[in-house]
Amino acid sequence: MPVQAWFRRAAEGLFSVLFPADCRICGLPLLNISRLPACPDCLAEIHPIQGKVCSICGERVLSTYAEFDDDGLRRCPACRRVERPFERAVAYGSYEGGLRELVHMLKFTGVRPAASALGRMLAEAFHSLVPSFTQDRVLVIPVPLYKGKRRQRGFNQSELIAGVAVRECAFSKRLELAPDLLLRTRDTHSQIGLTSHQRRENLRGAFAVTRAHEVTGREVILVDDVYTTGTTASECAKVLRRAGAKRVWVATVVRTLKEAGFKEAGFRVPVLEGVKAEGNSAASEQFQELETSRH
Repeated sequence: MPVQAWFRRAAEGLFSVLFPADCRICGLPLLNISRLPACPDCLAEIHPIQGKVCSICGERVLSTYAEFDDDGLRRCPACRRVERPFERAVAYGSYEGGLRELVHMLKFTGVRPAASALGRMLAEAFHSLVPSFTQDRVLVIPVPLYKGKRRQRGFNQSELIAGVAVRECAFSKRLELAPDLLLRTRDTHSQIGLTSHQRRENLRGAFAVTRAHEVTGREVILVDDVYTTGTTASECAKVLRRAGAKRVWVATVVRTLKEAGFKEAGFRVPVLEGVKAEGNSAASEQFQELETSRH
C-alpha cells in the first residue's frame, strides 16, 4: 500500500474515533473524512430519472402517451391540454430516498456541503438543454426566497445549487448566473389543500423582474430545488416572459413523479414518488410536508 494511501486510511480511522457521526441517509457510522454527512454507498445509490417522461414538464408518461407527436415531442395529458409558459422542465432525479434526504439536509438543517452534491446533479440536468440554446450566453436565474424566509434560513438553496451547477457543467462559459434579477415581492401562504386555481392565485403577483432590460431578448434557465405541481415554475416563467425573455427553461434537482405501477394496476388516482402510499393519511402527511417545505 502506498504511503499516502496508508496515511489517509489512518486519518480516516482516527476521524471516525474522535468525531463519530452517522450517515444522515442510512444511519450507519461514517468512516470517511467528509463535510457531507452521507456515506459513499448511499450517494452511489442516487440515480437520474429513468424511463419515458414528458418532453415538456418531465412528468412520467404511461404507455398510452409514450409515442412522440408529429413535432417530435412526447407529451403527458396535462401538457396536451395546457400550453406551458416555459419551453421545457428538466430534473436530475425523483424526490425520494437519498436524494430527498440531501435536499432536506440543505434546506432544513443548513448542511451547505449538500449544495455541492446537488449542484453537480443539476449540472447533469443542464446538459440536456444545450442543444436548444440559440444564444452564446444564457442567463441562469434561481427562484428567489422572500426576504424574511431568506433571513431566517440564511441562504437561498436554489441560488447555492445553481452556483455550483454553473461552475461544474462542461459549458459553464455559456452560462451567466444572475441571482438578483428575479425578486419575490411578498410572502405566500402554504399551498396545502389548494386547488390548482387557488395555487395560481396564491402566487400571482409574488414575483417581479428587477431589471427588465437585462432580461429582454435573453434565453433563461430558471433553477429551483424541487418541481412539484409546476405552479411556482410557471408563475416565474410568465413574469420573465412578460419582462421580455425570449425563452425560458426550468431545471430542478428533483421532481415528484407519478408512480407508474399504480396506474398500470388500474388505480385512477396518481401516486407521487417520494410520497409513501401506505395509506391515504400517510401519503397526505408526506405530501403536506413537501408542500410546506417549498421555499
